[in-house]
Amino acid sequence: MHEQTEDIWADRYDRQIRFAPIGAKGQARLANMRALIVGCGALGASLAQHLTRAGVGKVRIADRDFVEPSNLQRQMLFHEADALAVLPKAVAAAEKLRAINGSIEIEALVTDVNSMTITAAMENVDLVLDGTDNAATRLLLSEACFARNIPFIYGGVAGAEGMSAMLIPGQTACLRCLIGDEASVEEELNCDTAGVLSAAVDFIASLQAVEAIKWLSGNRNAVRKSWVVADLWRFSVREFTLPGCTPGCHICGGLADENIVQLNLPRSESIARSDVLAHREERKHRLQAGTDETPPAHAWSQTLAVALCGRDSVQVTLPRTFQLEQWQVVFERLGYEIKANRYLLKIGLPDGERLVLFPDGRVLVQGIIDADKALRICVRYLTDPLEMQAEEEART
Repeated sequence: MHEQTEDIWADRYDRQIRFAPIGAKGQARLANMRALIVGCGALGASLAQHLTRAGVGKVRIADRDFVEPSNLQRQMLFHEADALAVLPKAVAAAEKLRAINGSIEIEALVTDVNSMTITAAMENVDLVLDGTDNAATRLLLSEACFARNIPFIYGGVAGAEGMSAMLIPGQTACLRCLIGDEASVEEELNCDTAGVLSAAVDFIASLQAVEAIKWLSGNRNAVRKSWVVADLWRFSVREFTLPGCTPGCHICGGLADENIVQLNLPRSESIARSDVLAHREERKHRLQAGTDETPPAHAWSQTLAVALCGRDSVQVTLPRTFQLEQWQVVFERLGYEIKANRYLLKIGLPDGERLVLFPDGRVLVQGIIDADKALRICVRYLTDPLEMQAEEEART
């Protein structure tokens, strides 16, 4: 981490230092803190910008995706040039953030955060912020944070609505206790079904960021112990007091600290899992009325292929890696339309779908939402490159 001097604090962070709860002491503490943001789409990009400008010493960004034109409506760190260059979001974001604040460390991880990669992503961090778009990853992050005694700041937005809560091991329930398992949240509204307004993203990201700054600057007694639900279109804001650790829960049940004072918010209501589920059911019927449900993929393929929110894309994770240069040569010789950089290879297929290859073995199959079909496309086009070239040349 770059050393931040008193002169820099007096200049760059002057207005933040003048804010009494932070002051010079809190600013110095921020400079020595490390935060992980998982997902650098709409929420993640806004979160990264807030933490970078605030002077958090190290900001690590993990994201599996790349910039496309449809992102520019709401993902504030990206430009049209990033989409034209098909840059990974983590890389494009890191470039902008380093230009915003060169005195802190920005780390970009182009990776899918899953059970195999989460340990490396969370190494030496003090806080984890949720910028993701799916329940499975959020639940994984919550469980990993509680196992490591690291706070997790949840956030989600769909349409003009969003919600946020800071979950603290030993003080609050974990995310699974609040929203249930993956099966119970698979119909939760997302940007694919309800769209998303940029202003709603900024509102929720601000709620997340201010709690992060409280915690990282040492103002932990000021942390909001509530779950906030907001609808910016109709403008309603509801606040629920978070429950403590759940007895018997294998994630949070054994972490309760009886010496920790639970804060009571007189303006809040008491939250229970039923409150969250009831709110989600209300949203689903109000905003998703008349839409068809996408049938789930077969169980065997769900471990390999995951539909991405709002993308008409399926991510397939293969038990292999890709030498991008080798595959680029193959598809160029076959006359396929390609875009390439050091991070990924994008290939236009004859039937209109697109493949995006990453070195770590991930493939985005774009233009479809069917996991089984995505797997079949990968089998057809991503076997041995020499065999594939021979087969294609034989067909022509």
